[in-house]
Amino acid sequence: MLTNKLKLLSLTAFASATCALTITTGSAAFAQSADNFPDRTLSYVITVPPGGAADFVGRSLAQSLSQEVGQPVVVDNRAGASGTVATAYVARAKPDGYTILQGAISTHGIGPYFFDNLSYDPFKDFMSLGLIAEFPLILAVRADLPVNSVEELIALARKDPGAIKFASAGVGSAPHLTAEILMNETGIDMLHVPYKGSAPAVRELMGGEVDIMFDGLPSLSSGLSSGHLRPIAAVSNQRNAAYPDLPTFPELGFPKMVASLYYIPMVPAQTPTPIVDKLSAALTASMKDSDAQRQLEKGGAHLIFTTPENTQQYILDDFDRWGPVIKGAGIETKR
Repeated sequence: MLTNKLKLLSLTAFASATCALTITTGSAAFAQSADNFPDRTLSYVITVPPGGAADFVGRSLAQSLSQEVGQPVVVDNRAGASGTVATAYVARAKPDGYTILQGAISTHGIGPYFFDNLSYDPFKDFMSLGLIAEFPLILAVRADLPVNSVEELIALARKDPGAIKFASAGVGSAPHLTAEILMNETGIDMLHVPYKGSAPAVRELMGGEVDIMFDGLPSLSSGLSSGHLRPIAAVSNQRNAAYPDLPTFPELGFPKMVASLYYIPMVPAQTPTPIVDKLSAALTASMKDSDAQRQLEKGGAHLIFTTPENTQQYILDDFDRWGPVIKGAGIETKR
C-alpha cells in the first residue's frame, strides 16, 4: 500500500511539473509571438463593398496601422448579408492577430436583433481593439422643404400627419430607428421609405422623392455641399465639427436623440492578450494627432481612444439601447 502511495505521489509530482512546464512554455511562446508580431501581412476585413463611409474609415485605419507596424495591412472587402458574411469569416479565422474585422453598428449594435442561426456569437467571439470611429448622425431635409429648424419640422408634421416621408438605409438601420425615436419623443407621424443602403436614399432625397433623412456626414456630404440638402440638427451631445453652428437635439430639449454610426476594429476572441494589446497600442499610436485622424474628423468622425475592455462594454451598451427602440417601433426581430 505504501509503495502504491509513493508511486501515486511520484506520478502526481511528475504531472504537476509537466503541467507547469507546459504553462510556462505556452506563456513563453505567446510572449515570443507577441514580441515578433507582426512579421507578415495583415488582413483588414470590411463588411461593405469599396466606396462609402465604412470603406473610407477602413482604408484610413489600415493605411495608418501599416505605417505603424511596418507590415502591409491589406483591405479585404467582403460584402453581403448586412455584414454577416465578413463577420463569420473573421470569426473562423485563426486567432493570431493577422485577421482584423471592422465591426459596425450593423454587425454588433442593431444587426444581431434581425438574424438568427448565425455561425458565430457577435459578442463572445470577438475582442475589440480599443478604438472607436463614431459618425454622429445629422438630420437633413431636401432644399425646397419649407423647414429650417426642428421646431418647424415638428409643426409641419403635426399639421399633416403621415405626409412627411423620411428615407433610411433600410428597415432596422440606425437612420430608421433614429427617426422612430423622434416620432416617439414628439408624437408626430411620418412615413418611412426604406432603401437598400444610404446612397440610393440620399439620391432620392436630393431628387425630392422623400423629404428628410438621418445619416452620417459622409453619406450626406455631396447633397449638403451642392445645396440640394439642408442640415437641420446634429443627433449628438456635441456639435458636429464640420457644422459648428448646427444645434444638437439635446440642446433643443431632446436628450434621447443621440445616435451614431460606429466602426470598431476587432479580432477573434481567442487572440492572445499580448497581441491584442500590441494591436490596440499600434492603432492608437498610428491615429492620434495624425493626418489620418484629421482626415476622418474632417469627414465628420469622432475618434475615441480607449481600452479593448471598454470598447467591448461600449458595444454591449449600444446593443442594449436599441432593443427598446426596435420593440417600440413594432419591428419584427429574431430575438
